[in-house]
Amino acid sequence: MREARLQLKITGVVVAAVFALSAAGCGRSLGPSKAVGELTPQEARGRAVYQQYCASCHYANQSGDLHGPSLFGVYRKKYLPSGAPANDERVTPVVLRGRNMMPGYGNDLDDQQLADLLAYLHTL
Repeated sequence: MREARLQLKITGVVVAAVFALSAAGCGRSLGPSKAVGELTPQEARGRAVYQQYCASCHYANQSGDLHGPSLFGVYRKKYLPSGAPANDERVTPVVLRGRNMMPGYGNDLDDQQLADLLAYLHTL
């Protein structure tokens, strides 16, 4: 009887742990790395660019994919979802020319808007 209760207790702990770990990667909100009120003027402008051009397809403050991959922590990872290094030299051409289903915004963004957007992405 004691063994059965102990086994049930262990099973319950394991199930709870598995549930918690699976929920951690299921598109839950993680919050910004930098609070909106703490953004520099450039980062705040970049957030506005993100809202206008990126937010309909990419999450900024939660994991999981929307229509495109989440941008949360994009520069904290070693590689982009494409396998390319996560740096401005690789992100810039994707923003400007697009990739796969993502349209390019080279005709829509000026150099300052691009710089502002990259600055904001670094805060995620």
